[in-house]
Amino acid sequence: MSSSVVLLVLMFMTILMAASAENFNRDVEIYFGNENANILDDGKLCTLSLDNTTGSGFQSKNNYLFGRFDMHIKLVPGNSAGTVATYYLSSQGATHDEIDFEFLGNVSGQPYIIHTNIYSQGKGNREQQLYPWFDPTTSFHKYTVIWNPQRIIWMVDETPIRVFNNNEAIGVPFPNSQAMNVYSSIWCGDDWATEGGRVKTDWSQAPFTASFSDFELEACEYSSGSSSCASSQSTNSTTNAEAWQTQALDSEDQEKLQWVQDNCMVYDYCTDYSRFPEGMPAECNQPRFQQ
Repeated sequence: MSSSVVLLVLMFMTILMAASAENFNRDVEIYFGNENANILDDGKLCTLSLDNTTGSGFQSKNNYLFGRFDMHIKLVPGNSAGTVATYYLSSQGATHDEIDFEFLGNVSGQPYIIHTNIYSQGKGNREQQLYPWFDPTTSFHKYTVIWNPQRIIWMVDETPIRVFNNNEAIGVPFPNSQAMNVYSSIWCGDDWATEGGRVKTDWSQAPFTASFSDFELEACEYSSGSSSCASSQSTNSTTNAEAWQTQALDSEDQEKLQWVQDNCMVYDYCTDYSRFPEGMPAECNQPRFQQ
């Protein structure tokens, strides 16, 4: 689906009203590790745990084609080495699309790594990693994905940490035709997650628990081959929907992103020249800030 067709679809979508944020009891389902997942506080909070038998995860009951997706997360404290907590969007199948936040645990006293990636038509390999500028285990922080036909923006506490622009014009696949569910999970990735797999999970510290709250979205719900946009947090959803449908980074946001990438970046696939001996991916040679 071309960008122009997608924009026309969005222009004619009906804006639906919803009165409150998403409720974990009503709007998600546990898809693995039921015994390690708990929905609390009348559906406002969900905790996911990992022990030496299984992790756990939930997914949204609805799927979406474009939107803004917010989740407040408090990560596993203490020695979290080898654990991976996630918040992401994904479609299904071998040619799936996916937009990732993954949180890679570490030994006590060492910083978490925020790992981001994007898949389009089943192909990923577009990783960026950074250290958070705060302790993500002592309180909740807001993690946001903004996905519109022009770009994807990852944000933490309203600070942009990454942008992936739609560069289909130069042959770069972009997720714009497959509806995606929202997922969160925790699982053991100690074959790669901490220092490339050198540091393993200390199961004497289990269970490892991450907490999720304030799941809010302004998104285009997809059902039976058609899509409509819904806001779950505002009675004036038209204004909000217009914002994310065309959202780009203004000059202040660009400065924030530059600061994050200058001071917190651990890895960027676009600077890993040894990984791409036949030439860097085409998007790496494009301007970061595109309107």
